[in-house]
Amino acid sequence: MCGITGWVSYERDLSAERATVDAMTETMICRGPDEGGVFIDGPVALGHRRLAVIDIEGGKQPMTAQGLAPVAITYSGEVYNFQELRAELEGKGHKFRTSSDTEVVLHAYLEWGSIFVDRLTGMYAFAVWDGRTRELLLIRDRMGIKPLYYQVTPDGVLFGSEPKAIMASGLVDPAVDLDGLREIFASVKTPGTAYFRGMKEVKPGTFVRVRPEGTTEHRYWALEATEHTDDLPTTVATIRELLDDIIAHQVVADVPLCSLLSGGLDSSAITALTQRALTARGQGPVRSFCVDFEGLTENFVADHLRAEADTPYVHALAEFAGTEHRDIVLRTSDLMDPANRTAALLARDAPPQGDIDISMFLLFKAIREHSTVALSGEAADEVFGGYSWFHDEAAVKADTFPWLAGLGNLDGADFLEPELAAKLDLATYRADRYSDAMAEMPRLAGEDGLEKRMREISYLHLTRFVNILLDRKDRLSMASGLEVRVPFCDHRLVQYVFNTPWAMKTFDGREKSLLRAAVADILPEKVLQRVKSPYPTTQDPSYYLALQKAAQEMVANDPEAPIMSIINPFILQVILTAPADADPRLRDGLESALGGNEWAQRYKVTLDV
Repeated sequence: MCGITGWVSYERDLSAERATVDAMTETMICRGPDEGGVFIDGPVALGHRRLAVIDIEGGKQPMTAQGLAPVAITYSGEVYNFQELRAELEGKGHKFRTSSDTEVVLHAYLEWGSIFVDRLTGMYAFAVWDGRTRELLLIRDRMGIKPLYYQVTPDGVLFGSEPKAIMASGLVDPAVDLDGLREIFASVKTPGTAYFRGMKEVKPGTFVRVRPEGTTEHRYWALEATEHTDDLPTTVATIRELLDDIIAHQVVADVPLCSLLSGGLDSSAITALTQRALTARGQGPVRSFCVDFEGLTENFVADHLRAEADTPYVHALAEFAGTEHRDIVLRTSDLMDPANRTAALLARDAPPQGDIDISMFLLFKAIREHSTVALSGEAADEVFGGYSWFHDEAAVKADTFPWLAGLGNLDGADFLEPELAAKLDLATYRADRYSDAMAEMPRLAGEDGLEKRMREISYLHLTRFVNILLDRKDRLSMASGLEVRVPFCDHRLVQYVFNTPWAMKTFDGREKSLLRAAVADILPEKVLQRVKSPYPTTQDPSYYLALQKAAQEMVANDPEAPIMSIINPFILQVILTAPADADPRLRDGLESALGGNEWAQRYKVTLDV
């Protein structure tokens, strides 16, 4: 896993811009702490920061093809089927000088051109420069696991794994317009959008072709609606076979590997499967890690989202599977440490989402002291239908994104300054984005009623909701140079389960029935039957009070703070004085105020509203 960046300017020789390219590349050190490199050839400059995972010595980048006019690649991610592709390419006469997957991807492009992307299985974001045609390809994996941003310029393009790389060029102003603010507050990640004006994100399953005459997008993969003909036993067996194959490929690494374990069905399944795969390879035991908060397990209070503490389930699975387990226990002082809060903000290039972002950043930072690669259970809820609103009749029937209906259709407008809220009109923005999503929905002829609607619900989660979580996990993990792999996002599994009838997905009357059945033999009963519980948050009352104090100081010390033009002044006064046991949304409001203000200041954001 790595950080990439680059610049194509067809009207200049970028060899004179080495300092700018270096500055862009340096912003990616967090993603690639091991080494860096720059390739410049006339109108193109490619930058790379490397996190060495496969072929430590041979995988240096940017990598060029030998014996040709300059063909070069700067690559981030993992192609899990690279060994099979390498064997095929060797059969076609290709010679390799390294054992890295990067070189396999480069040779695949040389052999098959842009259609080579159809052959890749993995998580990746990379750029290929072909000096023979003077064109650049920006390519992103099917599910959008790895980020890739770009900004079209008058004579080319700037790109990077994160917006900060593009902004380091000095050619882009960090302006946020109304649409950028809408994306921040809408709780819907629109494919292809970025918060900053003029900046785009390469859409999942898409490559962008940059030529002297302009830039074009090409979709190479999308979910398809097909008839599911397997019976229930065959479906369960197929899912298990896919999971076994996925894990067998994703445990390949030349560095220490671990799993993220929350004690839920998803992470427990990945951890147990990883343990089995490593044992089969003569390795292991797998290291497992979970996040906890000081005093949470002992003093846990159930709420509408979380019925139980995670730790007892975590320990049950770790003991059952035989992992080498460690709890990462955080305190309020860790969450409030200004350095930690700033680090989480800089990792996201956006206002952090409260203690979830900060605790996740600290979890990954602690894990990085022991492992370089982690496997995660992320996306199982989207694939198998695990969220509560999948099973809430009102949310399913609502003419909007189901997670908004499932959480009370919160639009955030109450927290915004009234005039700004009117301009943003979040309700209309969400309705338009929902309409866009429904228009592109793949449909099966003759499908109607509940099956039709649940296909729509699944599609919305797999294309609009999961990307919020994938982006957060990538950015917060790579801030510490930790590569997180997400087996449930393997496109083969996603496509297969997407077309499984809803009646089959809930055959035992519960959520994630197919996943539970597929891994029933490798989990303890206690964990196997556990009800979905979201990522944990602290319940320490002192955290809310510390947030209030920090916000009060912000207002007192800087009455012209950027956030003052965004937040509703009445709501601000309410959240500054509310008791610690008040509506949890007030704590979210405090987090947004503090994080949003620092984000606007540090990025020198211009609000173009």
